[in-house]
Amino acid sequence: MSGHSKWSSIKHQKGVTDARRGQLFTKLAREIIIAAREGGSNPEANFRLRLAMQKAKDHNMPQDNIERAVKKGSGELEGVSLVELVLEGYGPSGTAILVSALTDNRNRTIQEVRSSFTKHGGSMGESGCVAWLFDSRGVITVKTDGLSADDLALSAIDAGADDVKVEDDFVEVYTKPADLEKVRLVLEEKDMVITTSEISMVPKSLVLLDERAATQTLKLLDRLEEIDGVQNVFSNADFPDSVLEEA
Repeated sequence: MSGHSKWSSIKHQKGVTDARRGQLFTKLAREIIIAAREGGSNPEANFRLRLAMQKAKDHNMPQDNIERAVKKGSGELEGVSLVELVLEGYGPSGTAILVSALTDNRNRTIQEVRSSFTKHGGSMGESGCVAWLFDSRGVITVKTDGLSADDLALSAIDAGADDVKVEDDFVEVYTKPADLEKVRLVLEEKDMVITTSEISMVPKSLVLLDERAATQTLKLLDRLEEIDGVQNVFSNADFPDSVLEEA
């Protein structure tokens, strides 16, 4: 199975602090705006918008905020002009890092991303330098909540999932991007508690880091996610449990 970073999984399980919730809502709103702008404001006819709205609901974003973002994307309300970017680079020990951005200032975002790589032992790369190390996949995180993780995993496979990863108190379900909604619906009908579902760039394999490189890489990933305009950060880095416990 192609692995999903433990760092990514732990982020989902910990949730977000109050200090970062405002930043998260801004990112979620941008996803909705760009989806509505590109495909229209009707979620029934716009797959990307449906996913963006569902992701916002999963993170408890108020419905008023969601509706306002849709109107900004469709032009009913005045909004900012956003540009989509995918930036690539290398972290400590040569780990691959993908950065997706929705920004109103392309040059500023590129400069801040480049600076973050440099300051934390990494380097920006050319377009396509690491993208081939990732697959676009649907990822659904389901709490076990006292259920048998193995039974839950079997239910996911029966629902059409390609793969599953069983952790202590949750299961990650992997699907083809087009099957994400279908599999989520089946799991919801079985009253399973879904914490997140999204299209993600999942590494084909992971690179296990030693403690020093792992600590440095975590600082780089956290800094990249703090940049205004950066939406998501994906990496093939794998971290020792001892480092993640201190994160």
